[in-house]
Amino acid sequence: MKRKLAAAIGVVAMMTGVVACGSGDDQAAGGKKTLTVWVMDGSAPQEWVEELNKEFEAEHKGVTVEIKEQQWNGIQEKITTALSEDAPPDVIELGNTHTAGYAVTGGLADLTDMKDELNYANWNKGMLPSAELDGKLYAAPWYAANRVVVYDKKIYEKAGVKPPANREEWIEGLEKIRKSDKGVQPIYLPGQSWYVFAGFLWDEGGDFAVKDGDQWKGALATPEAEKAISFYKELQSFSTAPKDTDEASPQQSTDVVPKGKVASWIGLGWEAAGAVEAIEKAGGKADFGYFPIPGKTSDKPGSVFFGGSNLAVSERSQNKELAQEWLKAATSEKWMKKYAEATAGGLLPNTQAAQVQPEAGSFAEAMVKASGVGNITPVTPGWANVETEPNPIKEYMTKVLKGTDPATAGKEADQVISERINKS
Repeated sequence: MKRKLAAAIGVVAMMTGVVACGSGDDQAAGGKKTLTVWVMDGSAPQEWVEELNKEFEAEHKGVTVEIKEQQWNGIQEKITTALSEDAPPDVIELGNTHTAGYAVTGGLADLTDMKDELNYANWNKGMLPSAELDGKLYAAPWYAANRVVVYDKKIYEKAGVKPPANREEWIEGLEKIRKSDKGVQPIYLPGQSWYVFAGFLWDEGGDFAVKDGDQWKGALATPEAEKAISFYKELQSFSTAPKDTDEASPQQSTDVVPKGKVASWIGLGWEAAGAVEAIEKAGGKADFGYFPIPGKTSDKPGSVFFGGSNLAVSERSQNKELAQEWLKAATSEKWMKKYAEATAGGLLPNTQAAQVQPEAGSFAEAMVKASGVGNITPVTPGWANVETEPNPIKEYMTKVLKGTDPATAGKEADQVISERINKS
């Protein structure tokens, strides 16, 4: 995941600032060992990691666990370099869409024989695929988060609109808002919010790319993709957001929503928290409600992209067995439940059994409702190449929104996707 994930609105903020000290994997005098764990800024609540490490160190005499926080910016290059060294960090947090890329290089330890010990059978099925490659297990899912619809309660109430149960009700509600107040944007939806589009694509049974023998090929020039982008285009027609930028340009939560006149938008927990903070800093008061992205029918929410992280053991770790034991503990049901409690339901743990009941009416509650229909991008080492700017998915979306035929735009995007995704 490329951004720090904050806890949901109205819940306790995640504690960061885990202190790093020592020299990493060096073994100290007297047979003592230091186990180095890299985690991303915002991923490991301080009280959780301290309690976990205290118990782990008590069970493994002479072992000290050293937590080193990393920043997302530039982390792919940093991890690639670290995994090639003789003494890499023992355990590493990896973004779920990038895990396969590290696995294919041989930098990650094969955990396949540990499936039973790791509670593999009970992992969230939407998180699991990102931890595997070619039938082997190279990581354990740690946490995930997904987007929900954030709406202004006052605007919805004024227009007589209630949270919808399906797409049809969603569109009807946006239409009512547009008619009730010409100065209000029913939904803020930039043209290139491709993570949102991904959910619509999966709802139609499609994907960005599919396996074709030993290769992958782009799959946007398909009836499924055309249906998905057509619905996205209909939604985007209720927005005045740019058709050629994503949700971060400008940042929707802090640069757009706080200025008012936005009835709803689609975002992550950290974005909702950022919007509340920005509104309050400007002297206002946020009054948000939350609901899952509606599905095609009322029986289940719309599909969502699972952004999150996995934990993996370095193949060249000097303390591989200890590293595997720490990973097993950290991702166990016991510690995942404590993790969910520490983040107050703001992040999804790797197993449903560890999920805590979020506060009623919170962002977390809406997020959890959609957690059963989470999905990720194609699991292949070459996927990271697809996301590189200029992102062909974003360009495809903008072209269609500006009038290009979906089949034509899809064919152009597929050529780029196919070329990039098959690069090692």
